[in-house]
Amino acid sequence: MSNGIHSEEKPRKRLSRFWKVTLAALFLLILLASGAAVWAYLQLTSGLPQVEGEYEVSGLTSDVDVYRDENGVPHIEADNDEDLYYAQGFVTAQDRMFQMDMSRRQASGMLSEVVGEDALDTDRYFRTFGLKRAAEASLDAYDEETLAILEAYAEGVNDYISTMQTENETPVEFRLLGYEPEPWTVLDTLTIGKFMAYDLGGNWQGQAFRHWLANNASEEEALDLMPTYPDDGPVILDTAKHTDIDIEASFATAGDYQPEPFNGSNNWVISGEHTESGAPLLADDPHLGLDTPSIWYETHLKSPSVNVTGVIFAGVPGVILGHNEDIAWGVTNVGPDVQQLYIEKQNPDDPYQFLYEDEWYNAEVVEEFIEVDGYDEPFLHETIISRHGPLISEYAHEKGVVGDEALALKWTAHEPSTEMQALIGMNRADDWESFSTALEHFHSPAQNFVFADTDGDIGYRANGKIPIRANDDDALFPVPGWTGDHDWDGYIPWDELPTIENPESGMISTANNQINDEGYDYHLSHTWAQPYRHERILDMLDDGDSFAADDMKAMQLDVQNLHAEEFVPILTAAVADEELREIDEDALKILTSWDEVDDKNESGPLLFHLWMNAIPHVLFAEDIPESILDIFEGEVNVVDQLIRDAAEGSPGPWMEKNGGLSEVATEALQLAVDYASEAQGDEPEAWLWGDYHRTAFNHPLGDVAPLHLLFNSSPEPVDGSSITVMAASYDEETGDTNHGAGWRGIMDLADLSESEHIVAPGQSGHVLSDHYHDQLLDWVEGNYHTTSIIPDNYQSESTHLRLVPN
Repeated sequence: MSNGIHSEEKPRKRLSRFWKVTLAALFLLILLASGAAVWAYLQLTSGLPQVEGEYEVSGLTSDVDVYRDENGVPHIEADNDEDLYYAQGFVTAQDRMFQMDMSRRQASGMLSEVVGEDALDTDRYFRTFGLKRAAEASLDAYDEETLAILEAYAEGVNDYISTMQTENETPVEFRLLGYEPEPWTVLDTLTIGKFMAYDLGGNWQGQAFRHWLANNASEEEALDLMPTYPDDGPVILDTAKHTDIDIEASFATAGDYQPEPFNGSNNWVISGEHTESGAPLLADDPHLGLDTPSIWYETHLKSPSVNVTGVIFAGVPGVILGHNEDIAWGVTNVGPDVQQLYIEKQNPDDPYQFLYEDEWYNAEVVEEFIEVDGYDEPFLHETIISRHGPLISEYAHEKGVVGDEALALKWTAHEPSTEMQALIGMNRADDWESFSTALEHFHSPAQNFVFADTDGDIGYRANGKIPIRANDDDALFPVPGWTGDHDWDGYIPWDELPTIENPESGMISTANNQINDEGYDYHLSHTWAQPYRHERILDMLDDGDSFAADDMKAMQLDVQNLHAEEFVPILTAAVADEELREIDEDALKILTSWDEVDDKNESGPLLFHLWMNAIPHVLFAEDIPESILDIFEGEVNVVDQLIRDAAEGSPGPWMEKNGGLSEVATEALQLAVDYASEAQGDEPEAWLWGDYHRTAFNHPLGDVAPLHLLFNSSPEPVDGSSITVMAASYDEETGDTNHGAGWRGIMDLADLSESEHIVAPGQSGHVLSDHYHDQLLDWVEGNYHTTSIIPDNYQSESTHLRLVPN
């Protein structure tokens, strides 16, 4: 059996694009140094879009006006919907074509074609996951109107591609990599949608991690790292044992591609009884990767059927978060257990057959050729799909780990779904009923929607396909796939998903917290985000009254660290009787006088976060391989509980085997102090959180020196952390923020003619555009801009481009 193999005779290798980019960059520097700055400037500006005057295009039935305001936000006015979405495709491609192409290539497993062999494992991973296959299966599920909108959007993108090629306006990234984008398709848009379901998490990694534990740690140690204690712990652990699947070999590189750890998002809505205006207020700040360009693209769409503004992913039509003239909405991730690993028994005489209920059946086999820049021949990639889903443990076979069992992935997003149909309906909705009806088409990823309308109603719905399992604990481990006993029993009925309308409290908030109580009839998840962001939001809502939009901003920018409030006393008490170095004592004095605010200008946050980050290293580094720790779902929650248990006198086996809480805390403290002193000197009072915790917003080509000087932003110290309401997660090795609220939005239902936004680092993907990084400092400093949907408010201060039928 093979997976991602090619002929034994290695194809003749050509110069890869990595080296082409590097040589091109060096050549560019040489030219600059020799006085060819004009040429370089022309190359960099060639892809800047035309934003004024008239543009003749082939796909319109009538004129479309595009007004770009002072923040680069396009306001698109059309006489009909097909022209509107055609123009949205055209305009988005003007600003983000390279990002759109990279997004579809990553999701489809086609990066190697343009960047070379370094991306081959990534491509094989996503070909195996089958996001594009799932998108293709969804095509027939859409209604004719939505398909027409998707086709119009694709046509707009393709007319821009044709124009940029004929007018020699190709963005500089394509020039550096030496290729032109292929035509855009409806399938590309749907595949990006499936990628968002992937990016917003899953639980298969945690199942693989716990399977490794069951086979490599004692029963007590395995149970100690469970997110919840299974009802039949030893029985379930025994089921996961005695398999010949090597998790470490199977998923040795899985951590390189998996979504960021569950950091989540915030949203809340407040009824008029608690606001200054007497109308609801809604705030939303979803947390995703922080890159250049932003994952978010702000836009305003206006036609006879819709007048909606907010943000969307480049490559997708409509608005996914925002408001129209009647309603506003926002989302956070539910994070339910929507994935399941199945242990499949393979026929030893036929690796393409699997056992189910005592009979062998033939698996589906998908063979695909992956073009790789630098090679004359493509690589053959093979995906085997059992009755439950694609086999994702097959990399083990290439590493010589061969047996008669493999892991297959079942996932709700593999099934046909109609999120784009839901999105169009949401944009047109005018009340809770019509909005909820639209959500019936939104299946994956499962999201916490909060809602408000101009009639004063507020609401909440946990929406999406969530499976019903025979046993709730199935979601903790890989389960036998050959018996039929662990197959899903459909999905939670849509009308039984958690829903709230006009609660007596007049307030609804979510922050990826647990949303169901013990009385709920269905299993949702074993792992939730740490509770601190949600607790802080509730505290601020409970403490306030007569809220205005500025109060919503202050809440989104809040950096009070409730995690530190709980654990600083525990950890300092744990080391109180230990022999510490003088520098450790000095650091502790700073920490104990700290106000638990993750302020970039304070030293307390640096010591606290480095200390907490070092504890898992002390507990697990000698026993759990790094590649396995990379798939430890819910690690922060588990470690928090290990510390609590030990502080309360009930240390678990991991704490005990490392000498107890005092020894663990002392060793971790010294590791933290050593890191800080090496990075920032031997005077703890001079340490600053902001010298470590800084913005990154890196560009896809920014990893190649010296292109990082051109494409990446300058790092800026930034407040917050993964724990605070103003979330800014970071790479523990570098401190660079890599995950957070790239968009923040505030909507006041008293006046939906305008709303408050920030999109970091900016609207444009063109490095010399005025809107490339123009919102970065505003994002760092907590500023917002106003976006209006009233023509008189934006037309006079905007550039004006008229798209006319040719």
